[in-house]
Amino acid sequence: AFDYLVKPFTVNDIVSISQNVREQIQIHTKSEKPNLETPSVGYISDIPLIGKSPKFVECLKLVGRVSQTNLPVLITGESGTGKEVVARAIHQRSPRAAGNFVTVNCGAVPSGLIESELFGHARGSFTGADRERLGLWEEATGGTLFLDEITETNQFFQVKLLRALQEGEIRRVGSNRTINVDVRVIAATNRDIEKEVGEGRFRQDLMYRLNAVTIHLPPLRERVEDISLIAEHFAQLFRPPGSLPLKFSDEAMEKLKK
Repeated sequence: AFDYLVKPFTVNDIVSISQNVREQIQIHTKSEKPNLETPSVGYISDIPLIGKSPKFVECLKLVGRVSQTNLPVLITGESGTGKEVVARAIHQRSPRAAGNFVTVNCGAVPSGLIESELFGHARGSFTGADRERLGLWEEATGGTLFLDEITETNQFFQVKLLRALQEGEIRRVGSNRTINVDVRVIAATNRDIEKEVGEGRFRQDLMYRLNAVTIHLPPLRERVEDISLIAEHFAQLFRPPGSLPLKFSDEAMEKLKK
């Protein structure tokens, strides 16, 4: 396989890859076999992640499949594997792409403030609430809400989150009025969510509500074959203008893979 496409793609994307393959064959045909392992420069995916390993490509296939649906998605994986990048790619490929993509880092918001941050609050609902405030959930109406580190929330908030997902409506802190919201929710965690449920820190019914589709992003150590692609990408990205292409020796590449 020379390259891959993530749905939806255009005819121009296919033509671009075809031209790139042809050019590489023409370059190498006189002296050696075509080097079809050279990273493609013809097609540039809008997902800023690099890789061609089976585990990585399987993740991108899922992105293509779930993007056109309105299903909640749970993205799992260690810190640094690109969970927010994938969530944004799902949004950009969905019918909601024209709407907002709103990110909430649940682990960075104090537990006493996360309800107000997400659902908003009414004037006078607590000390300092001198005006009515729109929450991030309302801000995401018509678009996508990305709840990062969802397992960092407490059970009191999880009950309210579950209701919002089930009923499609929220209630601002200190208000008796419910507000209908049309939001697609994508959640992410770097923890084993089933273990969190088993140990009583995360509600099982909320887990089932969030993971209609689960995408697991493997760490780099589980897709070692992608290391050479990533190394070559950065080598070309940072080489001085007009200089010769940078290359890695076989010994250097083995060191990187280890």
